[in-house]
Amino acid sequence: MKKLKAAVVGLGQMGRKHIRVLRELEGVELVAAADLKGDYDGIALGLPVVSSAEDLLDYNLDLCVIATPTNNHFESGLVMAEAGVNTMIEKPIASNLALSDSLINSFASSGVIACVGHIERFNPAIRAMRERLLKGQLGRIFQISTRRQGPFVERVRDVGVVKDLGTHDLDLAMWLMDEPIISVAANTAYRMGREDEDLASISTMFENGIIGNHLVNWVSPFKERVVQVVGEKGCLVADTVTADLTFWANEGLVSGDWDVLIHSRGVSEGDVVRYAIKKPEPLQVELEAFRDAVLGIQNDTVSLEEGRNVLKVAEACLDSAKINSAITIEKKV
Repeated sequence: MKKLKAAVVGLGQMGRKHIRVLRELEGVELVAAADLKGDYDGIALGLPVVSSAEDLLDYNLDLCVIATPTNNHFESGLVMAEAGVNTMIEKPIASNLALSDSLINSFASSGVIACVGHIERFNPAIRAMRERLLKGQLGRIFQISTRRQGPFVERVRDVGVVKDLGTHDLDLAMWLMDEPIISVAANTAYRMGREDEDLASISTMFENGIIGNHLVNWVSPFKERVVQVVGEKGCLVADTVTADLTFWANEGLVSGDWDVLIHSRGVSEGDVVRYAIKKPEPLQVELEAFRDAVLGIQNDTVSLEEGRNVLKVAEACLDSAKINSAITIEKKV
C-alpha cells in the first residue's frame, strides 16, 4: 500500500514533535520539512529541509502539518490550500478572525481535508471524561473549571497567553459541554514586560446556563493542566499532564434527590475513584486521526470552523479585558 507523503512546516518546539511522530506513523512517509532558519537544531536527521512552504510543493505532498508561530499560519496554510494539500494547522487557526475566514474559504474551495491541531482533545483523560459525560455520569452539569499555568515558554513571541494557552481550554470546554459559549468576562495582566498579556482569568457562560471559569498564565513556577466538571452527582477531574481521571461522588445522592439534599444538608464527599485508562501519546492519536481523515476512513479531527469559533471566543476575552465588561458572543450567521 502506498504511503502518504507528509511534510512539516516549522521546526520549533511543536514542529520537532510532529516530525518525531510522523517518522513512525504507519501509512505515512515523512519526506521533507520547511523552516525559514533551516535545521538550526539538527532535528531533521537527514530529512530535506527547505526554507518555505512553497518549496515543499516540489515533493508532491499528500498531507502537511503547519507548526509555525501563529502569525505564519495563514501564509503557509494558504499555500497548501491553493495546492490542494490536506493540512493540519496548529492552534490557533490564525492570528485573527479575518484570516481564519479566508483560510476556511480557501480550503473549502480546494476540497481537501483541513483541520486545527487542538491536541488536548486527544488526551486520554479528556477523552475518557467526555465519554463519561455523554453517558450522564454527573447528571445535570453545573460548572466547568480549568487551570493551565506554568513558566513562560520562550517560543511564544507573537501572541499572548489567551490565544496560546487559553484556546486549549476554551475549545475543551465547548467540546466537553457540547454547548457554545455565549458570553465572556475576562481580566488580563502584563507582568513580564511583553506586549501581550501573560496572565488571564476568564469567566464564561454557555448557552444552556453552565458556568465556566478558566485560569491561564505564564507566571507560575510549576506546570498545571487541570479540567474539572461539577454536576449533581459529583465531580470529574482530568489532569492532562499525567493523563489521570478522577471521580468524586456526592455521598448518598441519587436521581431525584438533589433538591431535597441541597436544602437539608448540602453535598458531602462520597467515594473517590481514579480510573485506570490506557494512555497513548495524544500527538500520535491526533496524527492518526488526521491520517485516517485523509484516507477517508473516518474524520475525528477538529474542523477549521471549530478552530475559528475558539479564536472568536478568545478575541472576545481580550476585548472584554480591554473594556472591563462582559461581552456577548454573537452566533455566526
